[in-house]
Amino acid sequence: MDRLYIFDTTLRDGEQVPGCQLNTVEKIEVAKTLESLGVDVIEAGFPVSSPGDFKSVVELSKAITWSTICALTRAVENDINVAAEALQYAKRKRIHTGIGTSEYHIKHKLNSNREEIIERAVSAVKHAKKYVEDVEFYAEDAGRTENEYLARVVEAVIKAGATVVNIPDTTGYCLPNEYAQKIKYLTENVSNIHKAVIATHCHNDLGMATANSIAGIMNGARQVEVTVNGIGERAGNTALEEVVMAIKSHKELGIETNINTKKIWETSKLVSTLMNMPVQPNKAIVGRNAFAHSSGIHQDGVLKHRENYEIIDPKEVGIDENSIVLTARSGRAALKHRLATLGIAEISQEQLDEVYQQFLLLADRKKSLSDSDILTLVGEREVVRKKITLDYLQVLCGKGVKQVATIGIDIAGEKFETTASGNGPVDASIKAVKDIIRRQMLIQEFLIQAITKGSDDVGKVHIQVEYNGKIYYGFAANTDIVTASVEAFIDAVNKFSV
Repeated sequence: MDRLYIFDTTLRDGEQVPGCQLNTVEKIEVAKTLESLGVDVIEAGFPVSSPGDFKSVVELSKAITWSTICALTRAVENDINVAAEALQYAKRKRIHTGIGTSEYHIKHKLNSNREEIIERAVSAVKHAKKYVEDVEFYAEDAGRTENEYLARVVEAVIKAGATVVNIPDTTGYCLPNEYAQKIKYLTENVSNIHKAVIATHCHNDLGMATANSIAGIMNGARQVEVTVNGIGERAGNTALEEVVMAIKSHKELGIETNINTKKIWETSKLVSTLMNMPVQPNKAIVGRNAFAHSSGIHQDGVLKHRENYEIIDPKEVGIDENSIVLTARSGRAALKHRLATLGIAEISQEQLDEVYQQFLLLADRKKSLSDSDILTLVGEREVVRKKITLDYLQVLCGKGVKQVATIGIDIAGEKFETTASGNGPVDASIKAVKDIIRRQMLIQEFLIQAITKGSDDVGKVHIQVEYNGKIYYGFAANTDIVTASVEAFIDAVNKFSV
């Protein structure tokens, strides 16, 4: 098996998204998670750009043991000097330097010429080589650089000591066949190409970042530069999870990575939360709907044999199971499956047919059906399922005061109350519930949606709670979003035995 090296630039290229900046503590948390995931190289920042970036590279260098820490520079001596200083504590270190090579950059950005660009590129690599053995060179806008000239640049920087040559499709312009031909041309026409690793760095402006990266890998690239969830400037970068799972799914390529794929989902959630970048529901691999099935034909097929409609086992990316979503397009098999999960396994075909007709009528009126809706259809009463109910909730919150919640709940007729503090009214309220219930529960997802418009909005809360290795879903709606949050949490808790 050929080894494909994963170079993650979430903390550099990904952090360039407006509003996604992280502090140093958060960057360390992400970096340690990436190291645990198995990422080979972590691009920690652009040290000369700001004191904050410099500090982050220093602290990440101290915190990370196994992964290589990489610092970005321009082909400028001072940039390289500052990067070397920031990397002084790194156990494994790399300087990533480069310059634009397309006619657009040479003429309109750098006001230079081709020969001078090669001289500057070689000089930068040689200077970086004084500090570190591992030097990566990027040919910015290589996607729009003529292949013949690009080959000259690559040959020159490898001769100067570059150990990795990065061929970025900086503007996301290339088609997959064009990018594939570019990598192939370099492997066939650069005489010393065997002395360096070719890297892909593709942007998603035309939606082809992953396709271009795979095309590059299939033609000789053995490092792929990615970000978690595909975040990055403009339309983003190549998504780590997409490339890794594409490679893992196509074993015929004979390529492997060091990624522990079962940690992909938790890494995705961490980055999404810390960077305040929600993952779109239909995002490949890590989107909420990536393993959800609502079509009756698909649901029936998946329930009979998962691989009928899933090429990836959700457990392989750290998701416990696929999701059968009940809608007006669902079939009897999905309804029967949901009834079984709710404890109603004994139901005749005649009863199922009757309930299914009622289900279709209700599903036509509602966008989604809750478990209580399904139980009502078969004659159950919600009160039977709800062992825990919220009696009252009082919160104290605001600027300059301690966030405190006092809560009263009923568990099978017995009354309990407690007070807890937290990081905001919702956190305090849920901590109070946990103090009473005393179970090891972990909130995996918390989503608030406005149902109505105006200052008296009704807010709907969707929550996922993990308990004993299984995921339980809770829903609630209220004009008071704190109350809705607590009721959604209790709704999830009611779905397992307390």
